[in-house]
Amino acid sequence: MSIDRRFGGLLLTALFTAATPLAAAPPVLGPEVERDVVVPEGKSFEPAPADEEGAIDRFTGFTMALAKRDYEAAYAMLRLSFQASNPRLEWEMNLRKRAALWADGTLRILRLTWYADPAGQPSGLYAAFDFRGDRKDGTMDCGYVVVHRSAPGAAFTVVRVDTSEVPPDLIEDGVPKADVLHQLPCYLGKGIATAF
Repeated sequence: MSIDRRFGGLLLTALFTAATPLAAAPPVLGPEVERDVVVPEGKSFEPAPADEEGAIDRFTGFTMALAKRDYEAAYAMLRLSFQASNPRLEWEMNLRKRAALWADGTLRILRLTWYADPAGQPSGLYAAFDFRGDRKDGTMDCGYVVVHRSAPGAAFTVVRVDTSEVPPDLIEDGVPKADVLHQLPCYLGKGIATAF
């Protein structure tokens, strides 16, 4: 997934989706998670343990708040400019319309991509978490959450979320059918064939 696809949407109203209680513990960043760093030409960046800890804490806090239907807590984690363009009641109503997402599922982070000062966006550090959520009924969710920190030591805020549900008729042997893959908002990578 290119930086243009993820960050082009930051200038528009982002899609937020609902979550229902997760069946598993909060997601973790294990060694199987694919990682990437994208920086402007001529710059270098390597995330420090504190960067990763802050980003995963915000991702986990946000997804768990949605799973618990704690919309007030989840909304408080959004960047202020995002809140300004998404009134809380409308934002929450849109979440409630898609209540089946992540229902009775297991959320797994598939890839973490770091973006340092991406062109055309507010400066700072961004972390994009691609995830997959598998449910007992054979459906799956696929999406990403992007968090942003404006300066070292500042808290991460949520700046973009996109999630899609893949119904059972579009999944074969635990994998979305080929004609569906290009429509999904997440990067499945090695996680596409991973049994959960």
